[in-house]
Amino acid sequence: MTDDDKRDAEQDALNARLEKLNAALRRRQEEQLAKEAPPPERSGLSKALSVGLNAFAEFAGAVLVGGFIGWKADEWLGTKPWLLIALLGLGIAAGFWNIYRVAKPKA
Repeated sequence: MTDDDKRDAEQDALNARLEKLNAALRRRQEEQLAKEAPPPERSGLSKALSVGLNAFAEFAGAVLVGGFIGWKADEWLGTKPWLLIALLGLGIAAGFWNIYRVAKPKA
């Protein structure tokens, strides 16, 4: 085997290896692009349910927190039932504000 034949064989081996690496790199890039693809658009019903459940959770959370803080403050200060009524009303107002904030159309 001559030196030219050895160089050609080495060059062919290097080219085959390079093509294999390029194919692996392309597959990896395609997988990465597939992972980064945006999620499909939700249907109208699932979007509406999501907004509705989110609004309900915001309202219920505000009412429960306001009522609980009022109840504990009444126990601590001995002002039953006035702080409970006041903070429960504040919680309801905050709940309606949260519903408005969640449900208003996005610009």
